[in-house]
Amino acid sequence: MSTRLERIIYIDQQIRARRYPSAATLAGHFEVSKRTIYEDRAFMVDRLGAPIIYDAEHGGWAYTDDMWVLPAMMVSEGELLAFFLSQVIAQHYLGTPFEAPLRSALRHLMQYLPDHVQVNVQEIAQHYTFRAGATVAVNAQLMLDLERAIREHRQVRITYYVASRGERTERVVDPYHFYNVRGDWYLIAYDHLRGEMRNFHLGRIEQWEILSSTFEPDATFCIQEYLAEGFLTSMGAVYDIVIRFDAYQARWIRERQWHPTQQIEELPDGGLILRLRCGGLDEVRRWVMSYGSHAEVLTPPELRRVVAEEAVKMVQRYAE
Repeated sequence: MSTRLERIIYIDQQIRARRYPSAATLAGHFEVSKRTIYEDRAFMVDRLGAPIIYDAEHGGWAYTDDMWVLPAMMVSEGELLAFFLSQVIAQHYLGTPFEAPLRSALRHLMQYLPDHVQVNVQEIAQHYTFRAGATVAVNAQLMLDLERAIREHRQVRITYYVASRGERTERVVDPYHFYNVRGDWYLIAYDHLRGEMRNFHLGRIEQWEILSSTFEPDATFCIQEYLAEGFLTSMGAVYDIVIRFDAYQARWIRERQWHPTQQIEELPDGGLILRLRCGGLDEVRRWVMSYGSHAEVLTPPELRRVVAEEAVKMVQRYAE
């Protein structure tokens, strides 16, 4: 995958070297459509003022003014820092195969900075440490292939390990969207095996094949509405969920946005009541139980019952 910045830099270098690049040769080099290249050319002409013409004798593009240069990029230190952090985060969450192209992009950016902007990347790196947590490793090529499938509306055949049942299934999916939860990557796709939208953990996709068949995305599907119906990674029937947190745990609960629908009611004793409207009761159960005795499910009854049953089992296990 190439960025517009990368392509513009390359186009400028080719024209200056009098190699007379054409839309066809550039499209082949970057593996993009000629339309994309023409859009890059239009950006250079209209936004950057590049004096590009078509040289019929050489069959490619040339500059009418050899003195014209790409304008220096006006990039703030904050923007450079954000870019650097994205590089480090990607290395941790996507895998080391992404490190090389990110560092290459950073070098390109630094090459076109004004002389008065100095950035010591190694010095910046000493000030930050990232710990991704207990995440599942993801095949970088899988992400690249799925991203292409999403972009081109291509169906994908996958062999998927279903952890809850300990079994492997083969299915064809229509990929829609990537979703990262606490460092783990998920694919949101229409599952033809189940006949509905599903979340697939990328670390559990063991085999995949990008098919030649395409699909027409559902125009009524809204990713924000879909995610709002679930809790973290789990979906399901939507419930009105009410959880009471004591004064101790409330200090941390009120700091965060746990769900788009959440409402907080402060209690006189310093505790609070958290209200959500979402599905994914299994995920909510695990989340509530992570707070131990500091959290109590008030509704729905189904959730309160399963949490109580699990608590009894825990007491029995520790009593043995």
